[in-house]
Amino acid sequence: MSCSPFDLRDYALQELSEAERQQVEAHVKGCRDCREEVERLRLTEAALFSLRDEEIPQRIAFVSDKIFEPSGWRRAWAAFWGSSARLGFASAALLSVALIVFSLARTAGSASTPVAVRVPFAASPVTDAQIQERVQAAVNQAVAATEARMEKAMDQRIADLDTRNRKSMLLAAGEIDWQQRQIQMMTRASYGPPRAANGENQ
Repeated sequence: MSCSPFDLRDYALQELSEAERQQVEAHVKGCRDCREEVERLRLTEAALFSLRDEEIPQRIAFVSDKIFEPSGWRRAWAAFWGSSARLGFASAALLSVALIVFSLARTAGSASTPVAVRVPFAASPVTDAQIQERVQAAVNQAVAATEARMEKAMDQRIADLDTRNRKSMLLAAGEIDWQQRQIQMMTRASYGPPRAANGENQ
């Protein structure tokens, strides 16, 4: 804050009339604060003039501009990978193409093989009873494993509870012993030391 009658910024930027400028110069000669303010303004002006000129941008770009939008194939690719129905259809189509190519390649390979070498592949048929037996065996195995895990967890929990109970009992026994000692000490203090048979204090 300057005590000059005129704004010192106008003086530093040389925007005052000649008479006003002379008044400010006369005031600055006698006022130390205003002189320091003028020096700071001149340093600021010099620093600003030392910066190189930059060209003002003709237009500010926004994210919504066409330049920043992804291309059409990128949008289609993102939409394709974002849809689970399209992915499922593409997977099924690729699997179908792979099966067709595999069967054609196998047929072409078997046609070029001599007839004597060709051996038909005989797969042993699996009955419903065998499937049920396998499923039941897998279920029994899973149930047994789950029961074993649960039994082990219960044993561990019981052992933890037993250890905790023992610790609690030891702490309670120690507390009771300490209380009994306190009672004995208070009793001795109130009645004095025990007397001997002849009536004298021991």
